[in-house]
Amino acid sequence: MKIYTNDDVSPDSLKGERIAIIGYGSQGRAHASNLKDSGADVVVGLRPGGAGEVKAKADGHTVLSVADACKEATIIAILTPDMTHADLYKDVIEPNAPKGVALLFAHGFSVLYGRVAPRADMDVILVAPKGPGDLVRREYQRGRGVPSLFAVDRDVSGKAAQKALGYARGIGGTVGGVIETSFKEETETDLFGEQAV
Repeated sequence: MKIYTNDDVSPDSLKGERIAIIGYGSQGRAHASNLKDSGADVVVGLRPGGAGEVKAKADGHTVLSVADACKEATIIAILTPDMTHADLYKDVIEPNAPKGVALLFAHGFSVLYGRVAPRADMDVILVAPKGPGDLVRREYQRGRGVPSLFAVDRDVSGKAAQKALGYARGIGGTVGGVIETSFKEETETDLFGEQAV
């Protein structure tokens, strides 16, 4: 089993990418802030007037509607709760996502169980830190990182793994170590951990 670290992933992996973080809860806030501090081009897509918008602006992020955030993105990270993914994707993300965009998840549930069926032109990737968002942020700020998993469900661009690993590096995952998995394995082990352990 290979563990990817900073030595394996170029700091320029996200050069030229615009990342739209959709959602500003525990993971969304940590990912957006860590990526921004890593020098990535980040926008946050949120419902106008919500509590998340106030927080994200206070944290120094560019905040747009979800539709507008998607329009210019090359990577769209869906970091809202799983139960929102189906409608959010169908109603807002898919109609506004550029051709060839990478769709990124922090949990494989929605893709594995068919709640989201990404368009055929999209890379479909996963980056899942093995800890809550506040820990992901705190460890990053200390110069450390939370170990993470990454997976590629679909590679249309030929660069899906590079994008996932670049994103993992941007949130601090490659300091803690990143292991490759699959959407199925990540989802089933996560559900087992939550429900049975």
